[in-house]
This record gives sequence, structure tokens and C-alpha cells, in this order.
Amino acid sequence: MTKSNPEDDKAKGPETQPSALNPATKIKVTEDAEAAGDTLSAYDFWRAGSGRQQVPGIIKCFGARPDFLRQVVEFSNTVHFSEGHLSRRQKEMIASYVSYLNRCPY
Repeated sequence: MTKSNPEDDKAKGPETQPSALNPATKIKVTEDAEAAGDTLSAYDFWRAGSGRQQVPGIIKCFGARPDFLRQVVEFSNTVHFSEGHLSRRQKEMIASYVSYLNRCPY
């Protein structure tokens, strides 16, 4: 696997470089203000379970498939955030650190 040269990326111009206006992902993200119908219902399902109002980007990535989003939320709550050998807090700290290592914006 060949590594990309940062100088080559700069030469491509700002329109091809990831930024807030031009994200690195090609996944259609459905923002809160755009959400309607089943997607809005799925976002509300997540909000009800999380106790938070702002839907994170990783959840918004599933906005195009609200049926699958509900399944992801249920799976996540069951596997990732239920108590077990590790507490929810420990699991979230591990997930945050792994996201940081992977330079994941979510």
C-alpha cells in the first residue's frame, strides 16, 4: 500500500482537501434541520435513549437508512453501553481513544 504524500494533496488545491465545508467522507449526512419522516423519528429514538439533544455525526451517517439506524442504536446500547466486565464509562473512554487514534471525526 502506498502512502500519500502531503505535498501532493496540497498541489491538488483546497477544493479536494478535507475541511468543514468539504468533509473527507462521501457518506450523505442528514443534519438535524434536514431530518424528516422516518429519519427524524430515528433521530428522536436516539435522543430518547441517550438523553442528549445534539445527534452526533456517526449517528447522522445512518440517516439515509432510518430502519438500520434504529438497529444500530439498539445493538450499540446492548453491546457497547450495557454494564459488564467494563463499565459504560470505561467502554466510552476506550471508544473515544480508538477514534482519536484513527483520526475519526465522530
